[in-house]
Amino acid sequence: MTRRLTFLFALAGGAAVGNLYWSQPLLDFIARDLRTDTASAGWLVTATQLGYALGILLFVPLGDLLNRRFLVPVALLCSAAALGASSLAPTFTVLIVTLALVGLTTVSGQILVPLAGDLADDATRGRAVGTVVAGILTGILASRTVSGLIAGVAGWRAIYVAAAVLAVVLAVLLFRAIPSMEPRTRLRYPELIGSVFSIVRRERVIRWSLVLGGTSFGVFTMFWTSLTFLLSAPPFSFSVSIIGLFGLVGLAGAIAAQRAGRLHDRGLAVPAIGVAWSVVLLAFVVAWLGATSVALLVVAIILLDVAIQGHNIMLQTRMFQVDPSARSRINTAFITNNFIWGAVGSGLATFLWSHGGWTAVTVAGAALSAFALSVWAAGRRGPLDVAAPQPAG
Repeated sequence: MTRRLTFLFALAGGAAVGNLYWSQPLLDFIARDLRTDTASAGWLVTATQLGYALGILLFVPLGDLLNRRFLVPVALLCSAAALGASSLAPTFTVLIVTLALVGLTTVSGQILVPLAGDLADDATRGRAVGTVVAGILTGILASRTVSGLIAGVAGWRAIYVAAAVLAVVLAVLLFRAIPSMEPRTRLRYPELIGSVFSIVRRERVIRWSLVLGGTSFGVFTMFWTSLTFLLSAPPFSFSVSIIGLFGLVGLAGAIAAQRAGRLHDRGLAVPAIGVAWSVVLLAFVVAWLGATSVALLVVAIILLDVAIQGHNIMLQTRMFQVDPSARSRINTAFITNNFIWGAVGSGLATFLWSHGGWTAVTVAGAALSAFALSVWAAGRRGPLDVAAPQPAG
C-alpha cells in the first residue's frame, strides 16, 4: 500500500459511499419537487441503505473469489448507470426504486477496504485500513455539503449526473492502479455466501462487534436524518445549501478514524471502544440541549462523529485479524449488518420525528448508547482477544 494507492482507495471509497447520502440534506427539497411530504421523503434514505446492505451481502464476498482489479471497476460502472437513472426519475416512486439500485451497486468502497488490509503488512494494517475508511467517512460527510451546494445552484438531479460521471472516471483509474491478485478462496458462490454466516456463528469477537457496529450505525443515521428535519423547520428554516454545510462539521470523524487505526496498532482498541460509547451518550445529551442552538448542535455533531467513526474502524480492524483469508466476507458481515440497522435508524428517525420531534430522537439515541455501553462492558469480560498486532515502527 503505497501512499498514492492508499489515497486513490480513500478517494474512490469516499466517492462511492457518498452516493448513499446525496439525498439526505435534500429531503425537503425533493419532497416539494416530487409532490410528497418530508416525512415520506425520509424513506429515500432507508431504501438506499437497504439496497446497499443487500449489495454488500451479494457482491462484496466476491472479493475473496474474483480478481478485484476487474471487480471494483465493474461495480463502479453499474453504480454509474443507477445514478444516471436516478437523475431522470419522473416520480417519487421511481426515485425510491432507482436509489435502491444505487445502494445495491455502490459497493466498491467496501471491496477496497479489505483489499487495503490484504496489501498492507501486519504492523501498518490499522493505519492503512484507517486511512481508506477515513476517505469513506469523508465521502459520507462531504456528500451532504456537496449535494446541498449543487442542488442550491442546479437542482437535485444535477448531483446524480455529476456522481455518475465521477464513477466512470474512477473505474478507469482503479483498473489501471489495482494489482492483480490470486483469489483467496476456491469456494463456489453459494458456499461463499454461506461462509459469511458460518464465520459469524463461529467467532464470538465478530458477533460482539456486529452488535456494537449495528447499534452505532443505527444511531448515526437516526441522528443525521432527523437533523435534516430539525434544520428545515422553524426556528432554523435553513436552505438545503446551509443544511449541507453541517456535513463539514462531521469531517472531524474522518480524522478520528485514521487515528483510531493507530490505537488498534498499539493494542488499545477494546478500552477505546468503551470511551467512544461514553462520548456518543454525551453527544445526545448535548443535542437535546441544543434543540434551538446551532452552537450546541455543532458540538453534538463533532462528538458523535468522532466517537462513532473511531469506534467503527477499531471494530473493523480487529475483525480483519480473525481470519486473514476471509477479510472480504468479514467485511460483508460487518457492513451488511451496519446498513440494515442504518436503514432501521432512518425509519426510526421518521417515526420519532412524527411522534415526538427532536426530544424523542435524542432520548432514543441516549437509550441506545446506554445499551451499547452495557454490551461493551459485558462482552469485554469474556475472551475477546484476537492475535495482537506487532507495534508499528
